Amino acid sequence: MPHFAPTRRQRLPGIRALHTRSGRLGYLLSGHGPAHIVLFSGAGMGVQGWEPLYPGIERIGRVLAWNRFGLQGSDAPRGRQTGMAVIASLRELLAHAGLRPPRVLVAHSLGGLFANLYARLHPQDVAGVLLIEATHPGDHVVLRKHETQIERALAKLLALPNAFFRRNLHAELAAVDDTVRELEAAGPFPPVPLRVITGGLTPRAWMMSPGAVGARRANQQELARLSPLGEQVIAQRSGHFPQLTEPQLVLRVLEELLVQVRTSG
Repeated sequence: MPHFAPTRRQRLPGIRALHTRSGRLGYLLSGHGPAHIVLFSGAGMGVQGWEPLYPGIERIGRVLAWNRFGLQGSDAPRGRQTGMAVIASLRELLAHAGLRPPRVLVAHSLGGLFANLYARLHPQDVAGVLLIEATHPGDHVVLRKHETQIERALAKLLALPNAFFRRNLHAELAAVDDTVRELEAAGPFPPVPLRVITGGLTPRAWMMSPGAVGARRANQQELARLSPLGEQVIAQRSGHFPQLTEPQLVLRVLEELLVQVRTSG
């Protein structure tokens, strides 16, 4: 197993744009490793939220990250941002970018719902899945209830004005019930290698009640059981953003997942 030296935070690759049927999408495509990796950001989080993983992740695979509608570099959403709508725009982007299947899906927070749905709808395209503090279908009530707190936390974390992410955050959280219904109606999760990284730090009380924290931890364990090849990893020094606070852990887990992908295939 290769050991990753600490990755310096550095400028991301240049952003590109694709004019899809639903509007313009901003995206990054870089890396020369053997795996094909697709990054699913959380609500309100653009490609900048993955910056600490670069350039290490580019040595692991060919990596596509994109800003969903409503984020900087992408147009405002024209319709409801349900999971099916998000995946339709992603499929168009993937075809344009030439990132051939099978692909490894790496998803954070609400992006986990989209990756979960993608894997069920297109199992033949998916080699493995890495979920990072991912949203479980049972978490959706807490998400909508705490939209204001999430917006405040993102503004502080990203050091950006709320206007940079408010429209995406609101549009996706407004449609999260629809996304959960789409996921429940989709087929089973494929039996592919799966890792679930869960932050070990307890959220502050203003973000989540103790009861909600307990339910969410149980949901994280349930996500790891989606596949018979699933495992949970605790990021002991992280809260909701292990890719920012423990990027080397995320890279190591991704590399271990890819080893399992190669040996189980």
